Amino acid sequence: MLVTVIFLAVLIIGMTIGMSIANALVLTGVVLMWHLDFFDSQLLAQNLQAGFDSFPLLAVPFFILAGELMNAGGLSRRIIDLARAFVGHIRGGLGYVAIAAAVLLASMSGSAIADTAALATLLIPMMREQKYPDSYGAGLIASGGIIAPIIPPSMPFVIYGVTTNVSISKLFLAGIFPGLMMGFFLLFAWWWIARSHKLAPMPRLNWAERGRALLHSLWALMMPVIILGGLKGGIFTPTEAAVVAAVYALFVSMIIYRQLSVRDVYQVLVGAAKTTAIVMFLCGAATVTAYMITLADLPNQLAEVFAPVMGNPTIFMALMMLFLLFVGTAMDLTPTILIFGPVCAPLAIKAGIDPVYFGFMFIFVGSVGLITPPVGTVQNVVAGVGRLRMETVIKGTNPFLAMYGILLVLFTVFPQLVLAPLKWMH
Repeated sequence: MLVTVIFLAVLIIGMTIGMSIANALVLTGVVLMWHLDFFDSQLLAQNLQAGFDSFPLLAVPFFILAGELMNAGGLSRRIIDLARAFVGHIRGGLGYVAIAAAVLLASMSGSAIADTAALATLLIPMMREQKYPDSYGAGLIASGGIIAPIIPPSMPFVIYGVTTNVSISKLFLAGIFPGLMMGFFLLFAWWWIARSHKLAPMPRLNWAERGRALLHSLWALMMPVIILGGLKGGIFTPTEAAVVAAVYALFVSMIIYRQLSVRDVYQVLVGAAKTTAIVMFLCGAATVTAYMITLADLPNQLAEVFAPVMGNPTIFMALMMLFLLFVGTAMDLTPTILIFGPVCAPLAIKAGIDPVYFGFMFIFVGSVGLITPPVGTVQNVVAGVGRLRMETVIKGTNPFLAMYGILLVLFTVFPQLVLAPLKWMH
């Protein structure tokens, strides 16, 4: 148990004094090495390098690049315009536009932050023009943004699969139906809010205008068809799908929509490279810590703590999800995967839980953590883009957070909601 205390203490102290999570992870690994009388600088460097020397992890930079290209090249805007053309005339229509666009964008980029930034940039000004309450509009956009890590292609699923050695393709397929359920639950919550506040609809577009919106967005809509069709048909792997997504987004942005110049491409590449460097350094740092966690036999020590409930998978899952919810309030999704994935996944297997189901639940709970204070990464994105107070966004997120709470209970009590569609699609 002393190893667990050292692990948590060093990590928390490091982050508290202002260290980046990656540096705090490296420090934690070094301290564990000293404690176990196993320090070796060459071994430290080898594990750090091994953390990002992985073929499946190549999907991460390409999905990041695809998301950047979508936003800069006009694909995201056309998806939002399409949703507005078909559902904008309903009472509270911009909210339905936000949900529909969030689901469509989620099937293209896999990044909660990228999707949320695109939605907030385009929809918050429109919502203000229509006199929507800032809190509920911002809360809905933040809540819709976290569908991106669930519906494939999903960068968190890639990182989790690499970290825990779980099939990324199966994780992708497992996220489709639950991701659509997330959208449906948001629809119900927004319907209630729109009805209660009598939100004004936008003008109804005629079928000719809708046809033009559909035609303009057709190239953007083809991206999820190509990615999911290629994965389902076995044409390419998730890593290759990321490359296809990036190349397709570049082609459409420069050749079809012509909204991206060579100079713009350079800026997009620089932005994607910076984000990739942050994520990859995190992966390398987490590998150092994960190696020492394994060496210290931490998973078996935690298994002894959870031993009283290991025989009941439902209770075990409930306790594990509560723990991950608590972690998610203070930590971003990627560090949560890298730190706790290698520890929690073996426990779930010992408890008799399907590793793909547990992986989905891990990412789902971690995604919900992106809209829970005090950190609330996605909430911060909405507050920054919309120039809103964080308290306003938190207040508006609460009704949708309650919907996700109900979904979490359903997924925990009825695992077949995840596993049955997975078996059918696989």
